[in-house]
Amino acid sequence: MINIEEHIEKFEKIIGYSFSDKGLIEEALSHSSYANEKKKTRHSNERLEFLGDSVLSIVVSQYLFEHYTHLPEGELTKIRASLVCEKSLYEFAKQIDLGNFILLGKGEENTGGRERPSILADAFEAVIASVFLDGGLEAARKHIMNFIPENIENIRSSFSDYKTVLQEIIQKNPEEKVEYRLAGQSGPDHNKAFTIQVCLNSNVIGTGRGRSKKEAEQMAAKEALELMGYEAQ
Repeated sequence: MINIEEHIEKFEKIIGYSFSDKGLIEEALSHSSYANEKKKTRHSNERLEFLGDSVLSIVVSQYLFEHYTHLPEGELTKIRASLVCEKSLYEFAKQIDLGNFILLGKGEENTGGRERPSILADAFEAVIASVFLDGGLEAARKHIMNFIPENIENIRSSFSDYKTVLQEIIQKNPEEKVEYRLAGQSGPDHNKAFTIQVCLNSNVIGTGRGRSKKEAEQMAAKEALELMGYEAQ
């Protein structure tokens, strides 16, 4: 049986931040499988993940805007995308041993959930949100900047971001609007599959599936690019 107070204290030491509201970080570490087992006594980290995604984006965007004044908007977009993608967040999460601190349900625990990139990436964003809500934007910024690499201009070279490529193509026509919609999800908490549709002016131009929403969005954008005649690498 986990001692939650000790569990949180160990994690606080790793990230170098002490929470005034311990409930925030406990929620950030609570996967939906754990929350479902606890029924109404525990919320999952999904809402915090939603907020953390936005906080991460604004902090990274401001940093790039202020420190890379020589780069055009398109290059800044690519670098930001490479920093906030699931692959990068998974690597960031491993730096703070986040997998060992996530609270999982038994099914997720038994199927390798602590090593699943989508779970770690989502929890990483939830932790950002918990720091933001507890200590404000500057506290969240300080936390996020611990993970931004020095050779930031080079990291985009190995990253295939279909969403950014699609957005750059669509931006050539300012009146066009792209949005991603959740079309469905299936499977138990420890083995979910998401279906995402990418729409251009409300018309579906691609559908993708993945183990996380981010992966499904990338696959939807990839299909859209292929249907538009672009060869997605």
